[in-house]
Amino acid sequence: MRLVSWNVNGLRACVRKGFLDYFREIDADIFCIQEIKLQEGQIELDLEGYRQYWNYAEQKGYSGTAVFTKIEPLSVNYGVGIEEHDQEGRVITLEFEEFYLVNVYTPNSQRELTRLDYRMDWEDMFRDYLKDLDSKKPVILCGDLNVAHREIDLKNPKTNRRNAGFTDEERSKMTKLLESGFIDTFRYFYPDKEDAYTWWSYMRKSRERNIGWRIDYFIVSERLKENLVDSEIHSEVMGSDHCPVLLEIAM
Repeated sequence: MRLVSWNVNGLRACVRKGFLDYFREIDADIFCIQEIKLQEGQIELDLEGYRQYWNYAEQKGYSGTAVFTKIEPLSVNYGVGIEEHDQEGRVITLEFEEFYLVNVYTPNSQRELTRLDYRMDWEDMFRDYLKDLDSKKPVILCGDLNVAHREIDLKNPKTNRRNAGFTDEERSKMTKLLESGFIDTFRYFYPDKEDAYTWWSYMRKSRERNIGWRIDYFIVSERLKENLVDSEIHSEVMGSDHCPVLLEIAM
């Protein structure tokens, strides 16, 4: 089974920059996107063979997620069932026979860390949400988690130590999630691989110089470890300030 996740940073703009070419070429069984930045009716995608599930933010032009799947899910849930956390279209959960698929766009702590307290609340809530799912059947989590977990996961760790996405608080929450029975699939296969990033600033030719961060993930329940085939970063794919990530898993 092939799964793809991509923060498209505005789906309409990404479509103009070749989204559909990559979508058709990669031929994923399940394709998840984040930060769609649109409302219902603002785009129509002809994705033959795929069912489409959308979760829009209440605020126009902001956040939002979508999942396109060839496999019909047993059930679909939007959000996490907590009103405080369900206004920005950040989570879609699809239940399949053998696993749950969770697509997430984690809140950014923002400049000056103005949203760090909210982010900490979100992290605890979302970890509990995943653990509850995991108690029923294995979980495959994907999306933009807005954190570079280790120093190897961004180009300039020292100068970014207190910046959003690389605070001690955010990194410790990721550690706690993984210690709760989950695996960062890319680091499972490539524990020491350097210069492997999924997001680059639009400033200072960061992508050309590969000054980036790895903040997009596939994370799975530990008991799926033997099913893992590969975890890839498709940094050559343009169209967004993020690139797609891919998981191959035998299910």
